[in-house]
Amino acid sequence: MKERPRIGLALGAGATRGFAHIGVLQAMEELGIRPDYISGSSIGAIVGALYAAGVSPKVMEGIAYNLEPGLCYDICMPRKGFIQGNKLENMIRILTRNKDFEELDIPLAVTAVDLITSERVILNTGNVARAVRASISIPGVFKPVYDGDRVLVDGGILERVPVNVVREMGSDIVIGVDVGFRGKHRPTSNILEIILQSFEVMELEIIKHTVPDNAIMIYPDLNVQNPLGFDHAEETIKAGRRAAMEVLRNRLELTRELQVPV
Repeated sequence: MKERPRIGLALGAGATRGFAHIGVLQAMEELGIRPDYISGSSIGAIVGALYAAGVSPKVMEGIAYNLEPGLCYDICMPRKGFIQGNKLENMIRILTRNKDFEELDIPLAVTAVDLITSERVILNTGNVARAVRASISIPGVFKPVYDGDRVLVDGGILERVPVNVVREMGSDIVIGVDVGFRGKHRPTSNILEIILQSFEVMELEIIKHTVPDNAIMIYPDLNVQNPLGFDHAEETIKAGRRAAMEVLRNRLELTRELQVPV
């Protein structure tokens, strides 16, 4: 029997635009496509960790609809970041059942950046929630994670969609999902928007040079003015599902190949 190629799914950074990842996973399940490997950066690390730990896209959708800032953001004096990050880390710990990477249903790697060495760091051992907490640490917004000699911040700084990571994990076919900013920003109204928009401009340029031509890329059509807000969850999830269906259905030959049983 023909062996199915190994599928890698790379879920990118983009703050709460990343709700679209949930819709992508819903579409993939409907089409019978299950990833063998997952990589994630920032919000992609959160969604990827939950899925790898066995949380269904349907359950994730329900969680997204019931999130609010008070449940996720613990505001602190901004010496190293406006948000402490403990609330989100604890939520992820509960949802992943405090698993280590070795206990996940699907192999997962999440990315961060070490400010000391200026290098990408791949986190794939130890506690999942702690690694994800490092991957979501948008500089200036979230406090960094201190890990020995390393100061870890958001992985999207160097690779918004970690397609190269999931390729290195052993994927034959890579599906990448970019939920980051593309287009024109609105005028900034506060310091957090200035920080976020500055990083989004940087990431937009970097991604031009970090996505290989042979990756299957999904670009949900997102119109999100506040990437730290939660009021756009439903429309964003639907946008992710639509984009994934369009891309994967248009690759009918690929879809059939992915569904060949091992």
